[in-house]
Order: sequence, then C-alpha cells, then structure tokens
Amino acid sequence: MKTNVRLCHLLLRRRFCTKSAPKVKTRMGKQMGAWQICQYGGNEELTQTTAARAPSIQKPTDLLIEIHAASVNPIDTLMRGGYGKTMLNMLRQGLWNQAGGTEFPLILGRDFSGVVMETGKDVTRYKPGDEVWGAIAAQRQGTHAQYCIVGQSEISHKPKSLSHVEAASLPYVAVTTWTALCQVGGLTQKNAQNQRVLIHGGSGGLGTFAIQLMKAWGAEVTTTCSTDAVGLVQSLGADVVIDYKTQDVQSELQRISGFDVILDPIGGKIPTFSTDLLKSWRNSKYVTLVTPVLSNTDKFGIPLGLFTSATSFGTNIIKGISNGRSYRWALFIPNGNALGQIAKLVDDGKIEPVIDKVFTFDQLPDAFQKVEGKHGRGKTVISIKDS
Repeated sequence: MKTNVRLCHLLLRRRFCTKSAPKVKTRMGKQMGAWQICQYGGNEELTQTTAARAPSIQKPTDLLIEIHAASVNPIDTLMRGGYGKTMLNMLRQGLWNQAGGTEFPLILGRDFSGVVMETGKDVTRYKPGDEVWGAIAAQRQGTHAQYCIVGQSEISHKPKSLSHVEAASLPYVAVTTWTALCQVGGLTQKNAQNQRVLIHGGSGGLGTFAIQLMKAWGAEVTTTCSTDAVGLVQSLGADVVIDYKTQDVQSELQRISGFDVILDPIGGKIPTFSTDLLKSWRNSKYVTLVTPVLSNTDKFGIPLGLFTSATSFGTNIIKGISNGRSYRWALFIPNGNALGQIAKLVDDGKIEPVIDKVFTFDQLPDAFQKVEGKHGRGKTVISIKDS
C-alpha cells in the first residue's frame, strides 16, 4: 500500500512539473543535465534529469554559459524549502513573463565558473570561449545544471590563476561580503587601512572570504570560530581569534571592544550585544545578513511583509543608534564589477579559495546535506563539466 501511495505521489509530481513548467525558449532544441525540484521540501525533492530544457538568450544583455563548476550555499538549502518564494515569484513573473504560472521545475544554485557559449547582441565585454565566473540573481533559474543564462552585469572574467572548481567557490560569498562590508559598511581599499573589523563565524564560506578581503586592504580583523578552525582563520590572517568552544564570546569581545565595522552572517543572540562593541562617535556600523524581509513576505504576503520588515528595521535602527553607531541590513546583490576587482586580488595572490569538499554532479544531494549540517570550513563545490 505504501509503495502504491509513493508511486502515485511521484506520478503526480511528474505530471505537475511537466504541465506547469515555465515557458522558455530552448537553445536550438537541446536538452541538458540538471538537478531540479518540483515542489518545496527536503533533499528528497532534488531530482536529477538529463532532459531539462536548455535555456536560450532572451535579452540582448544576456549570455549563455556552459557551467564547469558551481557551489552549494546555505541559501540554496533554504530556497529548496521554499524560503523567499513569495518575493522571488513576483520577480520571476517579470523575468519570465509568466504571470499566474509556476516556478517549477526549479533549478537551484547561485554561483558558477564556466565558459561563454553565446552572447546577446548588446553584450560588449565578453565573447564565446571566454572563461567567466559569476553569482546570479535569485529569481533566475540556477546553476546546478550544465547551462545557465546570466546578465553581463552579473559576471566578470574568471581569475586566470584558478581552476573552474576553485573559482566556483568564491562568487556568491564574495559578492555578498562586498555588499555588506563595502556598499553598506562603507569600507574600501583606500579607507580600510587599520580599521578594526569584527567578523562573526570566520570559518564558513563567507567568513573565510571576508577575512582575506579585509586583510588584503590592511584592516585589523577579529573573528569567532570553533576550536578546530582556529588554525584555519589564523592562516587567513585573522589578528584576534575567539574560540566559542572554550571562551565566552560576549565577555571576550566586550574586553576588546571598539570596532569600526561588525559583520554578522549568523544572527541569533549576536545582535543583542554586538552593537555595544562598536566605537563611539566614529560612524561605526553593525551590518547583518540575517534579515526578516523574505521570511516576512512568505508569512504575510508582499505589502504586509514589507511593512512588518520596515517596522522591525526602524526599531533596530533606533536601538542601535547611539554615539554615532548604526545598525544596518545587507542582502546579496549580483555585482560583476566587484567580481572583476576580486579577480585581480585573487591573481595577485591576496585571496585564495577555501574549499571544504568537492562533490561530483551526481553527488549534489550529498553536498546539500553537508551544507545543511553547518560547521563547514570554507565552501562546498560541485564539479559539473568533468563529472
């Protein structure tokens, strides 16, 4: 009986995915390999296919990319469960012109390294055969596939010193860090010298990149991590390391407080004491990547969700502002120009990829499971072209 129920469930999913798929042009009728979900849920919803419809260029500023490697980020595991679907589906309706349609079958994955196959007529910076890397907007079909469509503003030329697998580990965390520390936090290569920066969770994918970027620009970096990651973050240049397994993080940070910028990719209890660690009268900033915008719109819908988020943001600003301190939110925003500057830092030997584990394309569900387990040391990467 259980077998029959499961079979019916699978048949319904297959029927739903086939009939409801978004209408997109195919690339010369070709098919591609991809991992898709046909409904939100856990790892059991990830389905591998060799017959996904390969995408085609629909806008003059878009490019078709053959993906050689991609990574799995925590945002991918959240999106697999439906996180952000309300806001993202509104954006997808404009991107795919599918008002009233569905996002399924949906390909996850945000960053990649690969080769340009075709370009739109208004693309001027790239040509077929160029090796590029990028992190694409969340409303686009993702990069856990053999091909993807990207806008030229979302990519840059890949660092020449890196393989595709190495390069694929960086774009999403690099662009997210850039948004948080540079665009929101106000740090630049010119003004970061001797700035005191606190990075919570320094051993993860985002933390390992943020430490290197700040050290490349001459900042003094303090970070937190567990005992087994102390050596790693020290090797990346962290000046002060607080081991949350053996030390009281809050009391240790209060003892050495006086930070110009604090980056929080973790949330939880951290915001309750972090703003007090900022310098006074120095326009210091606490920047968090843990925002309620997408979860609120999922829960309340677009208008009420945005209003609720704005109210929460205003409350946090009022609590955080004192003596020149400020509380700010940051979100991932694709940024090809930032990736171009980061590529130069990589080729100059100032930033290196930190890869925890590489999986083959067939092992993608295992990669999701690893990322969900947290406590990663750097990034989890998927080799696609050579799988």
